[in-house]
Amino acid sequence: MVGQWGKEDEEEVVIRCYDDRRDRIEMDCLEKSCEIGHDHQTLLFTDTLGDPICRIRNTPLFTMLVAEVGKRLVGSIQGSVKPVKFHDKSVKVGYVLGLRVVPPYRRRGIGSILVRKMEEWFVVNNAELAYMATQKDNEASLCLFVGRHGYVVFRNPTILVNPVNRGWGLKLSSDIGIRKLKVKEAASWYRRHVASTTEFFPDDIDKILRNKLSMGTWVAYYNNDVDNIESWAMVSVWDSSKIFKLRIGKAPFSYLLLTKVCNFLGRLLPFLRLKALPDLFTPFGFYFLYGVHMEGPLCGKLVTALCDHVHNMAASSDDGDACKVVVVEVDGDDDDDDDSLLRKCVPHWKMLSCDDDTWCIKPLKCEEKMAGNLSEFSNMHLGSRSSLFVDPRDV
Repeated sequence: MVGQWGKEDEEEVVIRCYDDRRDRIEMDCLEKSCEIGHDHQTLLFTDTLGDPICRIRNTPLFTMLVAEVGKRLVGSIQGSVKPVKFHDKSVKVGYVLGLRVVPPYRRRGIGSILVRKMEEWFVVNNAELAYMATQKDNEASLCLFVGRHGYVVFRNPTILVNPVNRGWGLKLSSDIGIRKLKVKEAASWYRRHVASTTEFFPDDIDKILRNKLSMGTWVAYYNNDVDNIESWAMVSVWDSSKIFKLRIGKAPFSYLLLTKVCNFLGRLLPFLRLKALPDLFTPFGFYFLYGVHMEGPLCGKLVTALCDHVHNMAASSDDGDACKVVVVEVDGDDDDDDDSLLRKCVPHWKMLSCDDDTWCIKPLKCEEKMAGNLSEFSNMHLGSRSSLFVDPRDV
């Protein structure tokens, strides 16, 4: 596949599939040259543990395309295709992630060529929709996907991050029971209670729950309500630390100061039981909570108990660097729905969390149907609200 970015440029850009034996070392250099951050101060670095396609390897169908100029890799993009439930029918959707272009070659149309070629791969593999995630203040990304390629914004989730205190278990309420579900049981609960009320619920939920990275599914309830359960909550846990690590390269001075103060006082006055901030400047892993669902008038406290239970799992882990934070992503659009309640019930540190995630979507259909579909997606959440199910394989 060959593309060009302008008549004034004599070099051609060649788009081809990633070759692990040929490209792995150069891809590592490309990743390191592309810094990621949710503000102008914080830079987040990803260590793929030697596997550039680790973030898509667990999906049913995936590929990575690279852009080559001469014999040098200057860009890349990753994509996956999976079956989901959408408007009560099964469809295939393509997820775009990991778009990278090295700084010297930006603003030459290479990113646009990569997106177009990935969409062509989606269509070949029968995907009806394409979607991606970025930050709402990432003007370059929004200009590319929304302005040039016809995507529309359809969700603005909030990422909630809670630090893990090694060796410090949180006390759980004695009136709450927590039980681990078997895979078949968990899949049945998700299909019965979640599938009909969520966007993009994965048709292959059984495979997700059986994946080696899925640590299990837990349900919480009130012990005095066990015979006639009115309020309950459930959550599944995905161990992202097994496939990649993160590291903060730079951070605001306030974060550095708070880290030192909390850790110092925690050692000096242990009886205060101050929650220390973990060292996020060295590579760390995280547990991702997915499929968070709750029902009943008193379900908020149950969600908090489940999050505390996962914290205790991470705090008692034998691998000290395996999990330093627990992450969950919930919808951030409205203040009057269950996702708003989730934001209040999920323990998190505002300093570590961010509310600037933006999801964009595009139908991959013929042009005459495009306008109507875009209007449908733009107004998708103005009527009856559906909950947000974040596939852990997309993280």
